[in-house]
Amino acid sequence: MKVAAILLLCMALFHQGHSNSCQGRCGYGIDTSYSCQCNTACERYNDCCSDYYTLCKEAALSCNGRCGESYNSQNPCHCNSLCSQYNNCCSDYSTLCNAGDSGATITDAEIKSLSETLFALDTNKASASELILDPQALVADSQTSSKSDLSSRPLYKFVDENALFTRPTYAALLNLFDNYKRITGQAESFTSQQLTEQETFLKETMLNTELGRELFAFLYTKGVYKSEAEFIEDLKNMWFGLYSRYNGAMDSSGFEHIFAGEIKGGKVSGFHNWIRFYLLEKRGELNYYSHSFNGPWSNYPDVLGLQFHWDGYYKQVGSAVIGCSPEFDLALYSLCYIARPGKYCYLSLGGKQLIIQTYTWDNSSYGNGKKYIASAYPVSM
Repeated sequence: MKVAAILLLCMALFHQGHSNSCQGRCGYGIDTSYSCQCNTACERYNDCCSDYYTLCKEAALSCNGRCGESYNSQNPCHCNSLCSQYNNCCSDYSTLCNAGDSGATITDAEIKSLSETLFALDTNKASASELILDPQALVADSQTSSKSDLSSRPLYKFVDENALFTRPTYAALLNLFDNYKRITGQAESFTSQQLTEQETFLKETMLNTELGRELFAFLYTKGVYKSEAEFIEDLKNMWFGLYSRYNGAMDSSGFEHIFAGEIKGGKVSGFHNWIRFYLLEKRGELNYYSHSFNGPWSNYPDVLGLQFHWDGYYKQVGSAVIGCSPEFDLALYSLCYIARPGKYCYLSLGGKQLIIQTYTWDNSSYGNGKKYIASAYPVSM
């Protein structure tokens, strides 16, 4: 009895000292042993502690001091490794916690440093003699919706196909473009040969180039992947796994949307690859109208924001990294999706800033709740 009495006395003293504060209590359920409460219900019942708004409301919207905390359903936003998957991170999560879906710590400085390394390693990019553009009309952002053809000539004046398209990574990419139906709502299906082409593309770009191996080495040291096999398997699911954009049909993937382009709702959706653009323009299926953005780079890769008409459908702004190799495109988008899913990803190429925006596909998942890539593109503004 004496022990029990002592415990009750200690609890009473503890409650007495903390009964008027939310210190350590934010988000917890109603506890009538306290004189005031520290959850959202207290706002309705007017029984919040005096420091509730300072400790629970303001602090609850920030990850300051909360990185890696356990999930609490009462919190309006979260600061653990799963919040990116559920799209409920606090706005300063990537800045303060610097974590991707894997839970690995990847800082903005590391992303910028790695992007500079990948930029230097892109030996398969087009040279000024292998790729010549004719950009013609430059329009203001306010004019991109006008659907006006202001350029009488094609965007691509010359592409040295013999020099570029015979390289293994380019050849592997070219093999994939005719594997897709561009209209959403039409289910995709792949032959064994087409599935092999997907694997070949990933292996040629990520395992058989120094650039791809550099990306893997970085993610390996950060604990994101334990082996090359795991790396390739995750990229295969992330990029080529099918999901439904329209009417329940398994009609889309990250690769199709970003590299090949789709038609949804009567307009072009996705389509952020310069090689795809060139090939369709060459065949007369794509008509270049104008550009609304031209990046600061004087050589390749460069970034353009394009307006064009694709065989009956318009794209108001289709941004793309121009003149880069397929492995560079895939590496940048994959890095940003892994490290900053659903957010701006700040890169540095030749000392100049490039921002990549990625989006997660939130309606279905693969593996242990991992999300497919929905979109990724260079921010053109």
